Amino acid sequence: MISFFANLFGYLLNFLYSIIQNYGLAIILFSIIVKVVLLPISISQQKTMKKSIKVQEKLKVLQVKYKNNPEELQRETMELYKSEKMNPFGGCLSGIVQIILLFSVFYLVRSPLTYMKKVEPKIIEDYTTEINADEEKKDAYPEIAIIREKAETDERVRINMEFFGLDLSGIPSKDFSDWKTFVIPVLYVISNFVSMKITTSMQNKKKKVGTDGEEKETEELDIMSQTNKSMTYMMPIIAVSISLIAPLGLALYWLVNNMLMITERLILNKVLKDEEEVQNA
Repeated sequence: MISFFANLFGYLLNFLYSIIQNYGLAIILFSIIVKVVLLPISISQQKTMKKSIKVQEKLKVLQVKYKNNPEELQRETMELYKSEKMNPFGGCLSGIVQIILLFSVFYLVRSPLTYMKKVEPKIIEDYTTEINADEEKKDAYPEIAIIREKAETDERVRINMEFFGLDLSGIPSKDFSDWKTFVIPVLYVISNFVSMKITTSMQNKKKKVGTDGEEKETEELDIMSQTNKSMTYMMPIIAVSISLIAPLGLALYWLVNNMLMITERLILNKVLKDEEEVQNA
């Protein structure tokens, strides 16, 4: 299934590349188009997140009220989800879409000759065999190696990967001597921190606790927020690990996608907040 989507995305990326003739700019436009197409899912996810915060507040009140009656707590919890018209697993679709997109784009960027340029498998196989015959030229990404070694002599495997002085076929783990290969991964990690911080801050809330019969407000993160807090530190570590061993084209896509996601979340949060204020007025 991942190959199917990678092949589908390849048609779009190749179309954009045929117009722009620059791999980096094509990836940026590709990222914008995908983000626009997935906007309805993003809006739904943002609404679910805001509704989840409210439900968590009410759920904690129920947990205090029925702390000695598990059966009644379960019944009231189900009634709460039903009255709020909220599915506890409603966020699964967005997660599945993100996973499919992540791996599909990885396949696409790892093998651009197969999924983007649609080069015949026999040509790729012959060039791979030739390059691998030289131990020093062996590469974990054979199609990237083909582009590097054969693009000047064979138009069929030529892709313009120069992007503002950066070679998007570069792999940081192989090019430690070239500091420029680390520019995009570092920017991506920074954007990842910003994105996770914004997500976590949006899920901060005040809850009312009545363990002693009196209500008081305390600032607290719900379970989802606590998870995101941990991810704030874990995701950049995972991100930089992958960025160091993958072609820079993948890191560029992630960077642009993160920047678009940050912008999207800020705008949607403002719009949804204004809508909520109008409804409560």
